[in-house]
Amino acid sequence: MAPPPRRNPPQNPARRKQGEEPWLAASLRPANLLPGLAIGFILGLLIDLSSSWRTKSSPAPAPAAAPARGSSSKRASGGSVGSGGEELKMVLVVRQDLKMGAGKIASQCAHAATGLYAELMSSNRGLLRQWEQLGQAKIVLTCKNQQEMNRLKETAAHRGIPTFIVADAGRTQVLAGSKTVLAIGPGRKADIDSVTGKLRLL
Repeated sequence: MAPPPRRNPPQNPARRKQGEEPWLAASLRPANLLPGLAIGFILGLLIDLSSSWRTKSSPAPAPAAAPARGSSSKRASGGSVGSGGEELKMVLVVRQDLKMGAGKIASQCAHAATGLYAELMSSNRGLLRQWEQLGQAKIVLTCKNQQEMNRLKETAAHRGIPTFIVADAGRTQVLAGSKTVLAIGPGRKADIDSVTGKLRLL
């Protein structure tokens, strides 16, 4: 019967050949560590650049076409498409009886939009953010007088649509405290059209 094969006894780490270092100690020597760090940095930079290049090269969504000036109120009142496939828009209603100039109307509309924006920042940021992401559609319409403006505001408030009325300081063209512009929305197109659908474009 043949004798069993000899097994080599495990080597004692203490009895390594003279001058042989453990692999970790050899890897951490400056001569080996610095090139490894440089290669790792360059590879990380290349990966980062390639991922940002992929993001930039993806096609941007096409912007919504602006409504044609002077078109009918139904066509021009189109807003941004909401998450449920519904359009969102804000309507700015200017009083005709005040006979404001173009510059005055522009500044009063800006006051109305920013005033309503500031209110929504504290009361309904979700609606505001959705409207912002979808183009912030704004339509400028006219009403006859203060009484009609008040009726529009009440109707919108009854339907849960946010509103804001600008009371002018009275420095130019109109008396102090005059209600110049009513902002309605942002809201669903169907809801806002149910309040302002019969008004004319400015």
